[in-house]
Amino acid sequence: MTESPGEAARNLTRNAVDALPEGALEDQLGMGRQLRVKLGIDPTAADIHLGHTVVLRKLREFQDLGHTVVLIVGDYTARVGDPSGRSVIRPELAGEEIDRNAESFKRQAFSVLDPERCEVRFNSEWLDMPTQDLFRLARTATVAQLLERDDFAKRYASGEPISVLEMLYPLLQGYDSVAVRADVELGGTDQKFNLLLGRDVQQAYGVTPQSILTVPILPGIDGVQRMSKSLGNYVGVTEPPEEVFGKLMRVPDSAMPDYYSLLLDEPFDPARPAVDSKRAMARALTARLHGEDAAMAAEERFNRLHVEHRAPDELEDLAFSSPNGLVHLPSLIAEAFGISRSEGRRLLSQGGVKLDGGTLPAEPLDIPAERLEGGVLQLGRRRFKRLRRI
Repeated sequence: MTESPGEAARNLTRNAVDALPEGALEDQLGMGRQLRVKLGIDPTAADIHLGHTVVLRKLREFQDLGHTVVLIVGDYTARVGDPSGRSVIRPELAGEEIDRNAESFKRQAFSVLDPERCEVRFNSEWLDMPTQDLFRLARTATVAQLLERDDFAKRYASGEPISVLEMLYPLLQGYDSVAVRADVELGGTDQKFNLLLGRDVQQAYGVTPQSILTVPILPGIDGVQRMSKSLGNYVGVTEPPEEVFGKLMRVPDSAMPDYYSLLLDEPFDPARPAVDSKRAMARALTARLHGEDAAMAAEERFNRLHVEHRAPDELEDLAFSSPNGLVHLPSLIAEAFGISRSEGRRLLSQGGVKLDGGTLPAEPLDIPAERLEGGVLQLGRRRFKRLRRI
């Protein structure tokens, strides 16, 4: 049975924070035509994490109703840097890095979105505009209007610098909506100002203004700050299943209701033992990303490491050499786990590296190769390498 526009609107706004203007989405759904539903993502990082999937899954709901998702890859706006939620100016990224991230992000987004109902656009198509066109765009908003943004207002009041380029960002994002003739735009709650300003920009260019839908921001596995790769509190959708499962088991109990609501679409049962709820969540999300068999194997590995306190059955070998009979531990750790030597020294000083279950001391940094031969090197709780001398 086909949903009525009202029923469809209620389902689509489930878990949403803002649906503005009030009643606009239902009116659009009642037009009986395919809507163009926009999401803009700046490729400032290569990988999608679970926080991104909250809005991607909402987009998929629109696709399942027959609408078209317009995924804007902000290869141009990434060079500006979205100031949303920022207290300082974002660092500038190299063009090559942005291009690599854009391709990776687009590929990973299709793990959630239906590529057949998705139009992917890069906003460098229209934002690399003549100066006179940029001047026209700049006239669509006032400085006072832009300073109403909460993050700009706070920075201005505290004397923190705000670049002119940053103030242009909301206008550039709004012009994206003009260029693709967006009917609906989605974003996190921190994007509300930008999404509403997009309506003003569309009207200035004679385009019917979009409705907007904001979704909650998923807390990271620390349960405090938003999930972010730069903060190290993220779960990447392409991470190995054992990493996904292990990270999700670290989510604090206080954040569990958000994870259930935003990622599993089911209510959190506070009467259920927290560890059971956490295992069920970790199992379900790992299975979504990697399949049921991989989720079961990841849980078994987790039990072996953290319940039974044993190393995994299968360990990857690391071959090492020692021309003078000694091995420099920071170099060995760096090679084994893909980190820097300075990070290896820091982890040694913090007791974060083990050999055959015993913590390696911070000194000496050079130890006899015989002591390492055949041993199991462990970093943190989940990373192991068996050492083999060559």
